[in-house]
Amino acid sequence: MEILDRTTEGTRVTTTAPPPRQTPDEPERAGLAARVSLGRAFRPVPSEFLLITSAALLLTGFGLVMVLSATSALDGAQNPFDHVLKQGVFAVIGIPLMFVLSRAPLRFWKRMAWPALIFATLFQLLVFTPLGISANGNRNWINLAGIQAQPAEFLKLALALWLGYVLYRKQTLLGDWRHVFIPIVPVFALVVATVMGGKDLGTTMILVLVLLGALFFSGVKLRIFVLPALAAVGAIALFAITSADRMRRIMSFLDQDCIANYLGDCYQPLHGIWGLAAGGIFGVGLGNSAEKYDWLPAAANDYIFAIVGEELGLIGCIVVLLLFGLFAVGAFHIIRRTDDPFVRIVAGGITIWIVGQAMINVAVVLRVFPVLGVPLPFMSQGGTSLLSVLIGCGVLLSCARTLPDRRAVSEAPPRAARRAAASPRRPRG
Repeated sequence: MEILDRTTEGTRVTTTAPPPRQTPDEPERAGLAARVSLGRAFRPVPSEFLLITSAALLLTGFGLVMVLSATSALDGAQNPFDHVLKQGVFAVIGIPLMFVLSRAPLRFWKRMAWPALIFATLFQLLVFTPLGISANGNRNWINLAGIQAQPAEFLKLALALWLGYVLYRKQTLLGDWRHVFIPIVPVFALVVATVMGGKDLGTTMILVLVLLGALFFSGVKLRIFVLPALAAVGAIALFAITSADRMRRIMSFLDQDCIANYLGDCYQPLHGIWGLAAGGIFGVGLGNSAEKYDWLPAAANDYIFAIVGEELGLIGCIVVLLLFGLFAVGAFHIIRRTDDPFVRIVAGGITIWIVGQAMINVAVVLRVFPVLGVPLPFMSQGGTSLLSVLIGCGVLLSCARTLPDRRAVSEAPPRAARRAAASPRRPRG
């Protein structure tokens, strides 16, 4: 480096300065910066992250084992591993996708709220095209290249994201019922209409639960929350009354002498109860179910909990319920600890969807509710159901990463001490 210096006689003297010497501390500082950067990428995740991940993985693995057991009672012409392999493909896709989506920032989910709802609604409309499949009086499946899918499963997640975004944007206006009802009520009615067009009352009930959960966790006033709740109950009752098939199933559920209608609508509920009763405390053994041999319809789908009770007994049922309880604890901790309204509403909607659907499925098997056709999350056979639930877990894990570090909060000085340190002392006298 050249330096110009001016002497007293006005002559210019050029000198060359030595290059700056590297201090011994600079390599250590560079290594420290690398370690800090690496630590941010691999910093410990919150305990809520671990709870949700553990419960989701254990329930998914448990479900694959039970699907294999429930579908193994087939004739010799069909490979007994076909069903579990198809379910396993969706698990192999969904589990890595869950961890990838857990890295997505919140701004990504906010931007995806409207596109996700629009795409899911258009996907649901495919059931009314030649791709749609009707079964048991419902039209809520499609056949894509030999793969049967249920588009309504993705509506649950899309609706939770959309409600979280809209209510988050209107957080300061939720005291006015007009800002709560618009655009939520018209858009929700349109979404429900696409599902009820296929006569799927069970999915409609789950969508209503997602709406009520989002409104509750958004902090709207009680009188504003009660109105949509009453409207939802009235709409579900209207849908049930106007359908002869639904009324027949509800009346059979209320019939105390159900054995008299054994060959009718009581056939499936009775065999579900008998499967649970046959299992006792310890079960008849994994793979030894008798109800799966064409006695219990939908043994691998809506009534897989009955197969769990028959083969693994009361202990197996308690394990499943404890895993769902573990999932609920982790999810509700996110809702309780977060300061972000968007995280609270979205996490609340997804939690109510997954946990509420699990409770409804178990209640149907126990004959507390009439048959609604609602699968057990993580465990029932159905690739789209499993994939949508794992994507929903990815959103929950992304929300869990935004929680404040417990260690940083515990190491921070008390609030009074921080205030005293922040405010300068005034001189006396």
